[in-house]
Amino acid sequence: SHVGWTEDIKKYSNGSFSYPIIDDTSRTLAVELGMLDPAEKNAAGLPLTARAVFIVGPDKKLKLSILYPATTGRNFDELLRVIDSLQLTAYKKVATPANWVSGGECMVLPSVSPEAAAELFPQHRVEDLPSQKKYMRFTPQPQ
Repeated sequence: SHVGWTEDIKKYSNGSFSYPIIDDTSRTLAVELGMLDPAEKNAAGLPLTARAVFIVGPDKKLKLSILYPATTGRNFDELLRVIDSLQLTAYKKVATPANWVSGGECMVLPSVSPEAAAELFPQHRVEDLPSQKKYMRFTPQPQ
């Protein structure tokens, strides 16, 4: 049961368990949210629940969902990277490129005019592209 699982977590986290957990013994939520892994079955022959991650923003909108197979653990470094990106991009006019890490270069949003980009991000640079389009605009991570 999940109560037993929380005790296991406490053992490996210095006795703390500071977030809520949902008991879905009936598997209702797992079915509704598509969290079953049909390739992996328990002793009773029922599909195991997959390792699902849902990140909901302060605006109560789903920002990220990742569904790992039941046999694959989550990558917490990646989850923390995504949360850093979501927090940054919620308030600054930037996007984070592939493989971005906190403190790395960001991209100026396409909706930001060249004039506004120069004012908001004085150190930004525009990548020269064969198409001559100016949408690849990079800037140090805003603070």
